[in-house]
Amino acid sequence: MSVNKVILVGRLGRDPETRFTGGGQAVANFSVATDETYKDRNGEKQKRTEWHKIVVWGKQAEIAQQYLKKGSLIFIEGRIQSREWQDKEGQKRTSFEIVASNFRMLGGRSDAAAAGAGGGRSSADDVESHAAAPAEDTYGGSQVPSGPEISDEDIPF
Repeated sequence: MSVNKVILVGRLGRDPETRFTGGGQAVANFSVATDETYKDRNGEKQKRTEWHKIVVWGKQAEIAQQYLKKGSLIFIEGRIQSREWQDKEGQKRTSFEIVASNFRMLGGRSDAAAAGAGGGRSSADDVESHAAAPAEDTYGGSQVPSGPEISDEDIPF
């Protein structure tokens, strides 16, 4: 038996970018930051941020594009998936992304408005009910571009 399950709670690092496959299915990509606070060997408080690439498919991708904005607090369930490619120098590279099966906006109306996610609806709770349904697993193993790659040099800390 094996399990590939991820649960994240974090903030969007950028607005979702949505594309459509040749068959017309929506796919949205965005990044989510999670923070960890710990004490180092000297007893000083340290903070570490992890960035996660997120992929959302189908109707949920359309919902993400419409309601999620940079800074939005979000709960995500999904699975880890790796992708391999060759960079410009011919080196084999691997990246990992979270293929979301479910997401929910967290926080109240003021949090959604502060993130710019007020949109055409007045309540982030309305979005939660639509985003809660699991997405169909239509990935099928094909390689779909997931936006620009982020390397360690791109992260500002």
